[in-house]
Amino acid sequence: MKDYEHVVIWLDYFNKNLKKSKGRRLGLEKCVFDPSLKELTDATTAAGFEITESEDKVRFPKRPFVRSGYIVLPKGSSKTIILNKISQKLISKRAKQSK
Repeated sequence: MKDYEHVVIWLDYFNKNLKKSKGRRLGLEKCVFDPSLKELTDATTAAGFEITESEDKVRFPKRPFVRSGYIVLPKGSSKTIILNKISQKLISKRAKQSK
């Protein structure tokens, strides 16, 4: 049964290697190459969201041959706004790591 109080955020939403038809939800400038679940959880907590659940041994429906991961957040605002806030933190953390 669908849970309307939570939002599921998949790793593939932020993967720069994927086309939009394969699951990427944001523009290329807001994505990173091959994000990890740890990076996603760190960026999510830095953006001010509380993670309810996370799973790393699941498969994204549009790419069933590759293992992916997701996190579950309580629904506070629209999914697009949540994704944009997380992507800003993900990009800034990735930029700090590369320096």
